[in-house]
Amino acid sequence: MADSAPPVTIALSKGRIYDDTLPLLAEAGLRPAIDPERSRRLIIPTNRPEVQLLLVRATDVPTYVQFGGADLGVSGKDVLDEHGGEGLYQPVDLGIARCRMVVAARADFDYPAAVAQRRRLRAATKFERTAREHFARKGLHVDLIKLYGSMELAPLTGLADVIVDLVDTGNTLKANNLVAVEDIAPVSARLVVNPASLRTRGATLRPLIDALGNAAAARRAS
Repeated sequence: MADSAPPVTIALSKGRIYDDTLPLLAEAGLRPAIDPERSRRLIIPTNRPEVQLLLVRATDVPTYVQFGGADLGVSGKDVLDEHGGEGLYQPVDLGIARCRMVVAARADFDYPAAVAQRRRLRAATKFERTAREHFARKGLHVDLIKLYGSMELAPLTGLADVIVDLVDTGNTLKANNLVAVEDIAPVSARLVVNPASLRTRGATLRPLIDALGNAAAARRAS
């Protein structure tokens, strides 16, 4: 007897994307069989034995999908832009985990004047590719400083003139006397698919992709 096909694997990251994806999965008929917050398991079975969830770091979701460690994944556009999206099919904007990618600075920093004068800026960010491409489009020279957290400290300590970061409510910026001086792009989570998986397992994947897309569309319309 031939071996049964391995389960379809959906890569997710813990936190906001996981929490926001769960209702969409439920509407598509999928529910985790165990609570990942109460377990150390990284591969989570679902109520459907042919589908499982894979919990990885947010920045690793595109890589797992690209190289076949997962068939599908849910990833923020910010992560996909940094990854480049190579080797990935992105059929659905799920419209969840919404925020903005912005340039932010101290409230007393004259960013428009710096841009008009073509001043060389120092920009702190973990989104180096996004920042480099944004400032290049504006014709600005920037020195990028890679940081992984507490980005707001960089302008306050003189480490950088501006930061490039995600903003949701803007409360953290406001609490640290920073302001968003320029929007770069809106950000939301996308469904990403391994093209080889779609070719070889399309009969299984396409109904799931359609169900998630329909669930996302219904939520946007409500």
